[in-house]
Amino acid sequence: MGKQDVTGANRWYKLGSGLIVLMLCGSLLAACGQQKADAPKAPAVEEQTPSEDPAQEDPISSGEPETAAFTAPLTGLPMDHASMARPLSIMINNAPAARPQSGLTQADIVYEVLAEGGITRLIGIFQSRGTDEKIGPIRSIRPYLIDIGESYGGVLVHAGGSNDAYAILQKQHKEDLDEIGNAGAYFWRDKTRKAPHNLYSDADKLRQGADKRGYKKEVDIPTYTFRAEEDLPEGDDASGVDITFLLKSYKVTYVYNAAGKVYLRSINGKPHIDLNTGEQLTATNVVVLGADHKTLDDVGRLAVDLEKGGEAILLQRGKVIQGRWVRAKGDVIRFVKDGKEVPLYPGTTYFNIVPNAPTFDSHIQLHQP
Repeated sequence: MGKQDVTGANRWYKLGSGLIVLMLCGSLLAACGQQKADAPKAPAVEEQTPSEDPAQEDPISSGEPETAAFTAPLTGLPMDHASMARPLSIMINNAPAARPQSGLTQADIVYEVLAEGGITRLIGIFQSRGTDEKIGPIRSIRPYLIDIGESYGGVLVHAGGSNDAYAILQKQHKEDLDEIGNAGAYFWRDKTRKAPHNLYSDADKLRQGADKRGYKKEVDIPTYTFRAEEDLPEGDDASGVDITFLLKSYKVTYVYNAAGKVYLRSINGKPHIDLNTGEQLTATNVVVLGADHKTLDDVGRLAVDLEKGGEAILLQRGKVIQGRWVRAKGDVIRFVKDGKEVPLYPGTTYFNIVPNAPTFDSHIQLHQP
């Protein structure tokens, strides 16, 4: 008999033995009465779902709120992973010909501060959001813009700069990406706009440039304190604010939108939008702070004191708090009231830096509800 025949014979022998065993078991069960015959069926109807004990229920299925595993350090918004990316501190053109800009809706923090000629510059701090979204137009850097960008540990992103700014970048070996000097391959020009208002990049490309130059991937990212969403706001009622940095014809407005719990941003009475999305720029928290400004030359280049602190207001949830801004060495600008930092609501924060001259109050006008 061949090997295949032996195997088949063994298979039939085992099958026959199994049938005999089953027949014997059936006879035994029949002799044991109905109650015992039902016992073996219990495993077949045993529940495989979680216990109904409330202590063992899944908190999501039981209706309890889900707690975010991680939050972004600069926005306080929930994330499904730890946000470890080093910030990008991007100098963004805010001249009329540069508007509408692209990518500002992806910034965690936005600063607005005067440049030459009464026009402001925007510094977008991109940390937890933004990948391949177009960002720009990107413009030149100044010493106080270096200061703001570095306070968040950011790689400084710019196109050119003042002589004083270049002296700082070179002598102090700052980690920067300069379209003119060291990183042109990581920027591009948009042919639909005229130079110098047409220089762009995106976060992915800029991080590639930073990696290429061997810049640090991880830094100590400052964090803010944040309120719980359900916390009631503090302060006096104020539905918005008008801000005049220098020129009366250049006015920035924030108006509170109660439905979205954000402030809608406009310039000279027109919505300030993100060209990528067509959406109006919004801020969850709006800080206006006064700083000493000094004109350095005939061109109008400025020195802005971002260290000694001063008067400030914070708008959030339709309220305004009168306080002060402070800055410890190596830290970011913070808003305080009676010596204590005031928590922000989770979301994007805009810091607007106005001159102290003639007075801080002369640059702001609060909207009454």
